[in-house]
Amino acid sequence: MSVRRTRFYLDKRNKRLMGVCAGIADYFGWDATWVRIGAVAATVMGVGFLPFVYLAAGFIADPKPTMLYNESEEERRFWKNVRVAPQRTVRDVHASFRESDRRLRDLEAYMTSSNSRLSNEIEQLR
Repeated sequence: MSVRRTRFYLDKRNKRLMGVCAGIADYFGWDATWVRIGAVAATVMGVGFLPFVYLAAGFIADPKPTMLYNESEEERRFWKNVRVAPQRTVRDVHASFRESDRRLRDLEAYMTSSNSRLSNEIEQLR
């Protein structure tokens, strides 16, 4: 089964009530405690619809697949950046491939040039 890593999931392992705040924290890479404090503060300050949104999200959203709990820290950071700023992530990956491509071109140019020292070393190896 293919899992979409850019999707919002309920975080059932770190949940307190339904896993909505933990899921929001996981999605954006924030601390779940601060998300919970913000949700409670917003509710107390008069955002009356917030509990209904919380309950709706808790019933509608899917739980996080177990395979996503076993990701490495590097993978988690990469996918968080994809969710938050996809254009920047694509640009960074493209720049990385461009740098690798440039280095490969330089290596090919060096290997295929008429370098007499390199030719002599290759001949000695035969």
